[in-house]
Amino acid sequence: MARRLYAEIRDLPVISPHGHTQAAWFAHNQPFPDPAKLFVQPDHYVFRMLYSQGVSLEELEIGVAQLKDPRKVWRIFAEHYYLFRGTPTRMWLDYAFQELFGLTERLSAKTADHYYDTIDAKLHTREFLPRALYERFRLEVLATTDSPLDSLSDHQVIRDSGWKARIIPTFRPDPVVDPEFTAFRENIARLGEMTGENTGTFAGYLRALEKAREHFKKLGCTATDHGHPTARTANLSLEEAAQLFDLVLSGRADADKQELFRAQMLTEMAGMSVRDGLVMQIHPGSARNHNKKVYERYGRDTGADIPTATDYVHTLRPLLDRYGNERDFTLILFTLDESTYSRELAPLAGHYPCLRLGPPWWFHDSPEGMLRFRETVTEAAGFYNTVGFNDDTRAFLSIPARHDVARRIDCAFLAKLVAEHRIDEDEAVELARELTYKLVRRAYKL
Repeated sequence: MARRLYAEIRDLPVISPHGHTQAAWFAHNQPFPDPAKLFVQPDHYVFRMLYSQGVSLEELEIGVAQLKDPRKVWRIFAEHYYLFRGTPTRMWLDYAFQELFGLTERLSAKTADHYYDTIDAKLHTREFLPRALYERFRLEVLATTDSPLDSLSDHQVIRDSGWKARIIPTFRPDPVVDPEFTAFRENIARLGEMTGENTGTFAGYLRALEKAREHFKKLGCTATDHGHPTARTANLSLEEAAQLFDLVLSGRADADKQELFRAQMLTEMAGMSVRDGLVMQIHPGSARNHNKKVYERYGRDTGADIPTATDYVHTLRPLLDRYGNERDFTLILFTLDESTYSRELAPLAGHYPCLRLGPPWWFHDSPEGMLRFRETVTEAAGFYNTVGFNDDTRAFLSIPARHDVARRIDCAFLAKLVAEHRIDEDEAVELARELTYKLVRRAYKL
């Protein structure tokens, strides 16, 4: 039964509404440099595992713009490929190696050079240029994630080129709403310069953010994304919020005031979404840059982010008190704290018209994680308060594999419900299409 369901949806177009691929790849359509640059360097799933087993980031040339010895990096990766046994990363990589490059013998020290030469040769063919791969993957929409300080010039180049692919930006304002972000005050000043607003005042700062959002919308943006440490929101008066902004901008705000500012800005962003229609996503609950030494040497997003316990019921209440009943507002919640699925997130999404649940994210983007999600949220939230699947990846070639895994797991779950006479098979067929294609289009207004 699961196989029948899967056959109905396996070839549907792929919609990737949230991820971290680069618009520049498609704007310039140049070959990917080499296998190591493509598979190892951008993928923190890969190099964090190697690092955990004593491979230094220096050996992997992490943070180096132009790899000095990509073949050496690849050989290190191949020698340690056994570390990925049983992980979803192994599935994604094997899928790409086999389906895209025809490599069926397992990657190892023995096969490292064969893999490298085969992949490298194909990367220099027209069939493996970024735009060709976009079409080969049956991508219908691909969303990038972009700072409000980004000019979005690469997105404009794509549009001006006449290529009909739909690659759209997502508004990620963390650099200008998180006081702990590197060069926070300088970022706010730059935002003012870009928008022609006085960001030294709270009113000017909010207008600058609204102008930046409008710029994103003109280039196809339908969603915002917020990577806050917690899901805390606040509902301060305009005067209180302006005073808090002044304190934060002065650099004198302590940790509690910085967190309060982030909380207030989530509510401010929700209000902007009510007005301009952008879907809002919150990705809280990651203790980012946990390894201080790695952060100081290599910067953000180097595999040292760790899940933390996250409260949603109490922290979201100020925002929901203001906007939770707005039917035209969509707030998609993600979590790294699976204990909240049945206790908090599913009941919240099963009540508030604005709330939807994002799919298993990051550490839980796995067959087991996907099944746990369906098993724990469906009873309270149903299927229609979820938003299908998104891959949230920097590794472009993993996109087909990730979506294929999600489709298979959803079909397995639906088949179980049919076998237990909890839904009929025709309903399962309809649900399979909803979970694969229709829900994500509606949720993200695509």
